[in-house]
Amino acid sequence: MTKDLAIPVDTLRYVGSKRAKLLSQLGILTVGDLLYHFPRRYADRRQLKKLDEIIPGAQETVRVCISRWEEKQVRPRLSISRALIKDERGSGYAVWYNQPYIKKKLPPGTTVLLTGSVGRYGFWPELRVEDYEIEGEMDNLNVGRITPFYPSTAGLSQRWFRLIIYLALQEYAAAAPDILPLSLRQRYRLPGIEKALWGMHFPKDEDERRQSRRRFVYEELLLWELGLVLGNRNREKNVGIAHRGGSELVARFLAGLPFKLTAAQERVLGEIFADMESEKPMARLLQGDVGSGKTVVAAAALVKAIAGGWQGALMAPTEILAEQHYLNLRRYLTPLGIKIGLLTSSLNQREREEVLAGLEAGSLPLVVGTHALIQEGVNFRALGLVVIDEQHRFGVRQRASLQQKGDRCDLLVMTATPIPRTLALVAYGDLDISIIDELPPGRQKVITRVLTESQRHKAYALIERELAYGHQAYVICPLIEESEKLEAEAATAVFERLQREVFPSWRVSLLHGRLSAAEKEEVMQKFYRGESHILVATTVVEVGVDVPNATVMLIEDADRYGLAQLHQLRGRIGRGTAQSYCLLLTRSKDGAVRQRLKILEQTSNGFAIAEEDLRLRGPGEFFGERQHGLPEFRIAVLPDDMAALEQARKDARSLVDQGLIYRPEFQALLRVVDNKVKNLQL
Repeated sequence: MTKDLAIPVDTLRYVGSKRAKLLSQLGILTVGDLLYHFPRRYADRRQLKKLDEIIPGAQETVRVCISRWEEKQVRPRLSISRALIKDERGSGYAVWYNQPYIKKKLPPGTTVLLTGSVGRYGFWPELRVEDYEIEGEMDNLNVGRITPFYPSTAGLSQRWFRLIIYLALQEYAAAAPDILPLSLRQRYRLPGIEKALWGMHFPKDEDERRQSRRRFVYEELLLWELGLVLGNRNREKNVGIAHRGGSELVARFLAGLPFKLTAAQERVLGEIFADMESEKPMARLLQGDVGSGKTVVAAAALVKAIAGGWQGALMAPTEILAEQHYLNLRRYLTPLGIKIGLLTSSLNQREREEVLAGLEAGSLPLVVGTHALIQEGVNFRALGLVVIDEQHRFGVRQRASLQQKGDRCDLLVMTATPIPRTLALVAYGDLDISIIDELPPGRQKVITRVLTESQRHKAYALIERELAYGHQAYVICPLIEESEKLEAEAATAVFERLQREVFPSWRVSLLHGRLSAAEKEEVMQKFYRGESHILVATTVVEVGVDVPNATVMLIEDADRYGLAQLHQLRGRIGRGTAQSYCLLLTRSKDGAVRQRLKILEQTSNGFAIAEEDLRLRGPGEFFGERQHGLPEFRIAVLPDDMAALEQARKDARSLVDQGLIYRPEFQALLRVVDNKVKNLQL
């Protein structure tokens, strides 16, 4: 019998409006959402022990009979309910904290399965109960089986989650539509949807859980890859802007640079220009290590677009980076007569209206900005090229929002974070990729050292020496948590100590996210001009800050950062011809932590560092950002499921290239993909 899985979840027993509201915080609005709310982990509670076998300190499961109860109020907010328990080989105790109702649920004579950690109560073993199940009740959902544990929120217990998902499976699993065609399921020996749903939530054994997961991983990755392939095909059908002029202005721009492009920059620029001159809209990722010269390449592309009468927009994730790009581009492009504007949330009303009017009239050919560019009221007369820097800090929707302010305009996204191929396949599968794999000549490798707290004096001595040579230094304060206020307080304390106690003879300045745009600009300009010698900063300097005279960086509590982020920070130095030094200070006594940091001592290859960071931390923490543009998969985990991703990618291309995706057996799959593409989730 067909049943609608899109019905509201509060129609289920034991849910109600209050719990439905809590479920909505987890993205669970319908019965279908609930069925696809998979466990985050499992505990194998199948092995039952006798009371004379359980070991103190271990996690154990027993089948016992409740003999009698004791209750004790230890203090106002702590009560203890202790039951004498028995089996055929011994006796012991089970204890519950702050659960006085348990005595009524489990009266003497009840046979019950208990799971918990084992301790001692006098001479007797005592089980501190974490879960229980009255024998034979609801197929033993909580103990005596491979037990699921779900992502949850305050107010929703694991026992309740298991119950409502079990009831939902009983009523709706057989009606769940199977979007994977029989041909694919047979090819890869994947279970059907009903069996897979039961196997994910309440597996009979480890093999059933593994096979069920394999099915959903493949389904999820195939949907993603089909979305990318079909999206690319649709893009290729569109007629875009053919930027075929502008060579004279581009030549003037390149001739006016104080340096010559590297061979890698010239190669990449050729790839970008070929895309721009094509009638198909460009969608290209420009990837290059810190200091490789991506901004100059992007500037040349913007000049080419502007020379043909089109407008350009460059979007950056932070005000300080947007301001840095604005200043650099103004320096490059003003001699060519190209006017450039800056649009951030810090502009006053008059300045904002002036920029908006120029964009709408077409009198302002180029704008640099933050998220302010994608707000309502920002209109372009003829947007022809969108450049997005540090793309991983934006969501896919934000990228699309800026593109949609033009008519099939070209897109160039840049990142200095070397993206391992594993992540590039999912994060940027809809983009062609160009890589600048060469640094400008004359750059020396940054000497990197891991130091302990007892070696702090060595770091200060090196900074003192470099300052005496006429150079400058950064001191980076740790990311304590997602709080600009706490970061600012920490940075302020370090700044005051360094200025007062450590480097009283030198000028120390302070930069953090809670300063206004004008204050940040003033601090950075003083550092650029050499009017301050040491810049104490949070990770706002991670990208875009270019001070060639800065030759040393001290990173406090370096173990708090990922390797890729440390490599990004290190890229702020070594931008001149003098030898530069990066000092990673850690208070951690963990040998594994220090070994991880020593990877940075051994290599400056951003891709090698990124691969190692991905292996150690996983993609969720890889970028160190909450919004990183990566798809939020329900079940697939990268890089662990890389083989499945490769197979799904291969199958998606084959299904589209051969036209199989349009056959009747694939229609359910295609409908889901189309919805995802329309909703800009891909």
